[in-house]
Amino acid sequence: MKRLLILAPVAVILGGCHTDMWQQPRLSPLDESGWHGYEGQASRPLPKGTVARGHLQTDDAFFTGRVNGKYVEEFPIQITKDVLLRGQERFNIYCTPCHGRLGDGNGMITKRGLALRRKPASYHTDRLRKMPVGHFYDVITNGYGAMFSYAARVEPQDRWAIAAYIRALQLSQNANAADVDSRDLAKLQSAPKAEKEVAR
Repeated sequence: MKRLLILAPVAVILGGCHTDMWQQPRLSPLDESGWHGYEGQASRPLPKGTVARGHLQTDDAFFTGRVNGKYVEEFPIQITKDVLLRGQERFNIYCTPCHGRLGDGNGMITKRGLALRRKPASYHTDRLRKMPVGHFYDVITNGYGAMFSYAARVEPQDRWAIAAYIRALQLSQNANAADVDSRDLAKLQSAPKAEKEVAR
């Protein structure tokens, strides 16, 4: 009797175990399916209007660099020192091979013999200095000319950081005395005199 009481639950448990528990009928992505309506595809298309979690993009300025079809003139993020440093880091990784560290179009790819119909753009032309910041974001996102899209490599926040750093580069190569604070300008103008006195 005791054996029967022990074997009965074991029999029930074993009766519930089937190989189809770990060998379930399923389809892997890209497998062929006989199901109607999906053209033989195992992977079903997303229903219309579906947005993946974390991918809702309601801010056109931030995610496209445009508002009503026009490039934005102002940055949709706050530009801080950390943003500029991040932009410099990302620029050095993704942009300098073609555009060079100064953004003058003299990167290693052009110096080492890549045959391009046109040299990569210099950011220091009047045309690009006057271009709205949304243009730079758009070019990083969608590519331009021989440049391919970096949308899969550079997140939107980093695209704006790169655009901010490009603006800093443009200012660094085209600044004049009027752009400098008067106290800083005085320090800069007095520096050579101090160096001469030390040299004596």
